[in-house]
Amino acid sequence: MDRALFESLSREHLIEIVLAQSQMIEQLTKRVEDLEARLGGPPKTPGNSSIPPSLGRKPSDEASPKPKGGRRRKGHKGGYRALHPHPTRRLAFNARCCPHCQGDVSQAPQWLCQAYDHIDIPAVEPVVTRIHLHGGCCPGCGGRFKASPPAQMPPGSPFGENLRALVIYLRYTQGIGFERLARLLQDLFGLAISEGALTNMLGAAGQAFAAQSGRIRTQLLSHDTLACDETGLRVGKRNFWMWVFHHRDSAVFLADPNRSKRVPEAFLAGHRPDFWLSDRYGAQKGFAAKGHQFCLAHLIRDAQFAVDAGDACFAPALIGLFKRACRIGRRRTLFTDRQLAFYHKKFVKKLSELLAKRPIQTEGIKLQKAIGKIRGSLFLFITNRALEPTNNESERSLRPCVTFRKITNGFRTAWGANLYADIRSVIETARRRAIPPLQAIRLTLNAQPLPIKTA
Repeated sequence: MDRALFESLSREHLIEIVLAQSQMIEQLTKRVEDLEARLGGPPKTPGNSSIPPSLGRKPSDEASPKPKGGRRRKGHKGGYRALHPHPTRRLAFNARCCPHCQGDVSQAPQWLCQAYDHIDIPAVEPVVTRIHLHGGCCPGCGGRFKASPPAQMPPGSPFGENLRALVIYLRYTQGIGFERLARLLQDLFGLAISEGALTNMLGAAGQAFAAQSGRIRTQLLSHDTLACDETGLRVGKRNFWMWVFHHRDSAVFLADPNRSKRVPEAFLAGHRPDFWLSDRYGAQKGFAAKGHQFCLAHLIRDAQFAVDAGDACFAPALIGLFKRACRIGRRRTLFTDRQLAFYHKKFVKKLSELLAKRPIQTEGIKLQKAIGKIRGSLFLFITNRALEPTNNESERSLRPCVTFRKITNGFRTAWGANLYADIRSVIETARRRAIPPLQAIRLTLNAQPLPIKTA
């Protein structure tokens, strides 16, 4: 500050400046202490946070020590391939001569001694059907006429249903790029298809998959319980998000540039399920009419971080409580509703006892405060058999999307991302309904709904 300006200030003004600077110094000192404490804390890993396993660093595995005496360990019993339940054909052979004395045994009684399979595939070649439509002039009126094309082979795209289903399967389940896919079709089938023709083939299937995804969404919204999650997606030069909404036999994927509540609101379109399962992300909250179940797996990892940070009062006991609750959830079929109600009351009481503790470590205090806010949304699954204790099924549904993203580095256009979301909806729903993916793709291309197999 300039000396003349300093001398011109009043005593009260100078005191205000000193107090303001003291307050700023106190705030900066506290911030430095917080940053130093965070720097000295445990690192975030997939085991104690929501960091994906692909970003975790695994320790180097030391070479296993050699067995004492230099002797090799005894190997395990060998396995064998099971016989095919429905062989294409069966061949039976009888022995003609004895391998010991070379005597004739063709007329002697014989029984089955060994059975094995020989597996091969026929040479794969495309079936090309040339269509000739004949016509002429009507002798009655003189007008020209031409034969009608067959319904299964209309003019236009020369590619049939099975070929289109195979291309969609290879592209969106195996993650094969267009260049490699064109080369694969040429090498395996002797079929030359350009990358542009492959793109047009996928584009022509978009309407059928959008319609099938709409039917799945209608079935999904008929359930009283829904679960959701999301993962990152790259579309062009923008960050998108791949959302999944599912319950048991149905799953719908959405590609959207937003990660806000607007996406679930648009998907639900005013529908409010009774129960909702998700993690604690804010955009996934507030859609259940009766109760929201939070994922215990995420909370166990958060508690593990508090343990790594030094909390020994609250977090270790919370991990044990949640793991016991998950075990009860996996074994709910063994208990009656009355027994499950007893377990629910027991876990709620135990949680109240844990929340009464007073941890002194910072991460333990933060964790206890967070658990206290959501204590009513932790054990709903015990008495509600339609709910799961964790949101792992959502993450398993999103895993193929993550793999596809890493293989392809994303999509060039939003159209491609939306088509992929519709195809993933069909394939994931087919998996839950025990339908082979190729069959599900064929049903979709033929505008047929995916059947729901009853037990």
